[in-house]
Amino acid sequence: MLPWLVLPTYDEAPNVEGVVRAAHGVLSRAAPEGFRILVVDDDSPDGTGAIADRLAGELPEVGVLHRAVREGLGPAYLAGFAHALDAGAGYVMEMDADFSHDPADLARLLGAVRDAGADLALGSRYVRGGGVEDWSLLRRLVSRGGSLYAALMLGLRIRDLTGGFKCFRREVLEAIDLSTVRSKGYAFQVELTYRAVRRGFRVVEVPIVFRDRVRGRSKMSWRIAAEAVVLVPRLRRFILYSDRATTDEEH
Repeated sequence: MLPWLVLPTYDEAPNVEGVVRAAHGVLSRAAPEGFRILVVDDDSPDGTGAIADRLAGELPEVGVLHRAVREGLGPAYLAGFAHALDAGAGYVMEMDADFSHDPADLARLLGAVRDAGADLALGSRYVRGGGVEDWSLLRRLVSRGGSLYAALMLGLRIRDLTGGFKCFRREVLEAIDLSTVRSKGYAFQVELTYRAVRRGFRVVEVPIVFRDRVRGRSKMSWRIAAEAVVLVPRLRRFILYSDRATTDEEH
């Protein structure tokens, strides 16, 4: 039951090699029994996929999943999660491929689940010891406001709901039923955590420092953020309905 790291990429040629090598070094120490890194590339026009293929040829722990169509962050992660679960992953981690997340923190996220008994560990910017660097005041307000809004709408006591640095025990992703996940953009991270909580899994927040990317272009847009504002209230209704339907089927 090995840990897998899923790295979605689109136009990350300046970053992908550095991130993969850094993550590889951390996981070599944190999981000496073995691990896998899966790059999920959505047909990047800047050659990211070719760089990932070269790394896979050099490092036996690295694989690449090429997707022909860019559908958004959520579908890319879902494809990577499904691939990892089918291959027998015991733990599945997710991380940005632009060094916004420090690869060194992978060891702490994995340890929180594998060694400390959590089912889902969230890399959290908004608990004691966490934070953000190089962000404008407006972006800080949007991010914290988005997490607070989602927590209030969904009735959750989690400080950082919108972050994308996580480690799942495989049973969590199996229980979530990935085929029914609806969100594609900013709300995707919120939906996964909410579904895990609804299923009764133990979720912990591990403090991290999030740094703004140095190279490449951010994929975040106001349209993606607006999508989350609209989708979060719908998520509550949809998931409550799905949970009731599942309970009725079980009985």
